[in-house]
Amino acid sequence: MNSEEVLAAFDRELRREAAPEGAGSVVERDGDVVRMVGPEHGWNGIIWSGLGDAGADAAIAEQVRYFGALGRPFEWKLYAHDRPADLDRRLLAAGFTPEPAETLMVAEAAGIAAEPDAVPAGVRLVPVTGQDGVDLLADVHDLAFDAVHEHLRKALPAQLAAGTVIAVVAMAGDTPISAARMDLHPGTAFASLWGGGTVPGWRGKGVYRALVAYRAREAVARGYRYLQVDASDQSRPILERLGFASLTTTTPYAHP
Repeated sequence: MNSEEVLAAFDRELRREAAPEGAGSVVERDGDVVRMVGPEHGWNGIIWSGLGDAGADAAIAEQVRYFGALGRPFEWKLYAHDRPADLDRRLLAAGFTPEPAETLMVAEAAGIAAEPDAVPAGVRLVPVTGQDGVDLLADVHDLAFDAVHEHLRKALPAQLAAGTVIAVVAMAGDTPISAARMDLHPGTAFASLWGGGTVPGWRGKGVYRALVAYRAREAVARGYRYLQVDASDQSRPILERLGFASLTTTTPYAHP
């Protein structure tokens, strides 16, 4: 895999030419800025910008004004290779707050799908197809990430119905212990992995790896070449061992 070529394809297909994410979302191009405008419980933010030194501050101010008029908090999804080089400092000056940085990692889906099925004994993987499964997924995420995921309960049913997301819950008997989802991007080479949260007591037993392999097989079956992940410091070492390559870092800058 040529990392430079894959990063260029990622920028083009999932950022500059991004498609809306589910019902109620639209992609708008405002000069050298591409933004995703979603419903109140959805994601709102800047997914790409091609700014120069001269116009960057004015472009940032315009996005703050725009989302402020909607009354919605939003994110500026900043990547380490974005320009201008001091865009991070400009966002700070405009009232944004950085969240923890993550690593953009990509792998060939076919290679990950070929991993042996390593679901721990007593655990089964159950596809999410309706609201009951969505509730189990959100419950697991609440415990695994110590945060409320009410937006998933609202957004996932429509995405499942539209066929733009694959979701799965790992069950130990009747108890959900881990869950993950995968966004599908029709017309691109990429499927995006999200979640993968495992409750305390089941971590370090191979459940996360099993969920990655499951989604890789689903991606290959649908014709996607690459798996993309915004990896935390906890998941990055696991993904590296599976064969994912680090392409750059990304930091969400949040504005209230």
